[in-house]
Amino acid sequence: MSERLYRVVFDLQERIACSTGIGVERLWAEKSGRLEMRVLNVPFYVRGIAFGDVVRVRPDHERREFVFEELLAESGNSTMRIILRGAQPEGEVGAMLRAADCGWEVGPQGIFLWAIDVPAHVNYASVRADLLKMADAGTINLEEGAISGLHREGFG
Repeated sequence: MSERLYRVVFDLQERIACSTGIGVERLWAEKSGRLEMRVLNVPFYVRGIAFGDVVRVRPDHERREFVFEELLAESGNSTMRIILRGAQPEGEVGAMLRAADCGWEVGPQGIFLWAIDVPAHVNYASVRADLLKMADAGTINLEEGAISGLHREGFG
């Protein structure tokens, strides 16, 4: 029997909403407790949230959605985002991420925006260094969306 999935709405910061034209991001999640959900997507725009994190939600009856309230527990994973630039770098970037055991989601409508999941067991500093080299070469633009406490402490 498959677990029921829910969409959790994250209202985006005004700065992000203005620059993207998107006011909210909806992420798939599964219930982990009463009004608690485990995030099952890598966010494209939400800051401070990573795949597997547990969040508190509130039902918004007007919107008929669950809305993010607060982060309850980190999964240990981190989120990075890149925008691909130049002559088709996706093969090089994808090979590097696969070798590092990272997952990613590609933005909608053929946009060259990737949301990258850096699992807790992966050496974050190494992945970051490889992506920074690509950024310095002009192949990608890089943003760190959520760095877990585990990765900030230098583990993995």
